[in-house]
Amino acid sequence: MITDLAFVAAGLVLLFVGGEGLVRGSVAIADRMRISKLVVGMVIVGFGTSTPELLVSLQAALGGSPEIAIGNVIGSNIANVLLIIGTAALIWPIANTDSSMRREGLVMLAVSAALIPLLMMGIVSRLAGFGMIALLAAYLFIAYRLESRRRESAFTHEAEEVADIAMKPAFAAVAVVAGLAMLMFGARLLVDGATGIARDFGVSEAVIGLTIVAVGTSFPELATSVIAAMRKHADVALANVVGSNIFNILAILGLTAVITPVPVASRFAMLDAPVMLAVAAALTLMLFTMKQIGRGWGLALLAAYAGYVYASVLPA
Repeated sequence: MITDLAFVAAGLVLLFVGGEGLVRGSVAIADRMRISKLVVGMVIVGFGTSTPELLVSLQAALGGSPEIAIGNVIGSNIANVLLIIGTAALIWPIANTDSSMRREGLVMLAVSAALIPLLMMGIVSRLAGFGMIALLAAYLFIAYRLESRRRESAFTHEAEEVADIAMKPAFAAVAVVAGLAMLMFGARLLVDGATGIARDFGVSEAVIGLTIVAVGTSFPELATSVIAAMRKHADVALANVVGSNIFNILAILGLTAVITPVPVASRFAMLDAPVMLAVAAALTLMLFTMKQIGRGWGLALLAAYAGYVYASVLPA
């Protein structure tokens, strides 16, 4: 038991530090290569902050723990909205002034809705995985074409927030390599520790994936959003969360399924994915109806997440 808890704790620390190193090092290298901030925000930050989810889901699927792999993706999407948006809004009200976020919210909602019938099939096949990757490529292409015509973009703001620490090229390269190494080792420790805890406590791997693992792999998004909110740039959290939720489904689950088909437990299609869809719908509704997500709403989102976690760990 103590060993499993130590594995989880060490894995979470390595995922956080490794994710930060990978993202900031990659952004510094991209800046040196004069890659546009729009591309950096859409692709490099998007993929970078979702790397913990990818490595943990892949490690879990290959290691015979598909419930952790699926639970990680769904749980991360729920945590991103309720925990991260809630925390950021509690620190500083989130201004909802970028009209493009409404479009991105609709994409997030559509992708979340499309996932449910896919999960009902009982397995995410390689063919489905290739389809998700194709959809992601189409989304990035269309979003880039649309965003490149605008002077201001939430994606460029996100890139600027991450690139606040200047790095020399050599140090940036070391940060990327070390970050990847820590992410891979951290993912292994987290999955091994999480499965051990599930076994010791008699809790399903699905619940562990939806809670401990999901929150752990969302640390990079949480860190970026909290730092931005403390600087009164809480609107960065919207682009961070909405983009990450799209990436988690299309890229993380898609790539994992391409490498190895992922069996799906029935509870995901019947319970947790509908909760994820409801959460995505709630955020999209906020994007269309509110000019600001204030502290009151932040507190409500955090309370909703606490309720979800409590309900998840109750015995069936």
